[in-house]
Amino acid sequence: MSSSKRKEIPVFTTPLIETHCHLDFLKEGNTADTLARARAVGVEQVVTIAVEPGNLQTVLDLIDQHEGLYGTQGVHPHSAAEYDAGVGERILAGAKHPKVVAIGEIGLDYHYDNSPRQEQRAAFAAQLEIALQVDLPIVVHTRDADLDTMAIFREFSGRGLRGVIHSFTSSPELAAFCVEEGFHLGFNGIITFNKADNVRAVLAATPLSRVLLETDAPYLTPVPFRGQENAPYYLPLVAQYVATLKDETPEQVAAVTTANARALFFPS
Repeated sequence: MSSSKRKEIPVFTTPLIETHCHLDFLKEGNTADTLARARAVGVEQVVTIAVEPGNLQTVLDLIDQHEGLYGTQGVHPHSAAEYDAGVGERILAGAKHPKVVAIGEIGLDYHYDNSPRQEQRAAFAAQLEIALQVDLPIVVHTRDADLDTMAIFREFSGRGLRGVIHSFTSSPELAAFCVEEGFHLGFNGIITFNKADNVRAVLAATPLSRVLLETDAPYLTPVPFRGQENAPYYLPLVAQYVATLKDETPEQVAAVTTANARALFFPS
């Protein structure tokens, strides 16, 4: 890792992969400039995430327009009430795009309950079936829903599901279960927050071979830039913090997490 002219953002010479952001939700700058700034600090590839029927096509348009940018297709649990067979067909069709690398963001959110829980579970299961049909990994959101998340995964156990539990903030029990099932855990700027000891404890206990790096931009901006809009060019701060917590070199963290992301999202 070399020094950076960009104040407080380290520049990585070992490439990094941003595995989870929402570029169509950024308010500052434009996509081309954001990606250029990310490349300048060592972020080689970026995955922008679909979350609702209304941005499925937006993600496809973005990944068509920008080199090094990839995407997903899926409906977030917040929008699960909007999921129906027609939306499922759109996800299935979009998943055939050569730069779509996963089905997501899907899962369960019992913290906000923006959609009825029964509809969340049904949409989650339906999209897991799509992931198996198109042989793509999944990007999972789960909050305050550990037991049902594990129950649904058990229903699909042994069928070849693979993917990441992104922005992991759940229990050590869910973390251990997901790692045992072969999933990765995604970590972002939350690990730099003062009150996130629980997340840091899970990260410390998770083998680096199961860790993915993300920003979840424009949300969850890492220290010392909290209060500003998050973006993929802050990913090196997450990598640096992981290195400190795990007593590894930043280059080793970059090498392993990038290999993890490539194996999951960009298999040869």
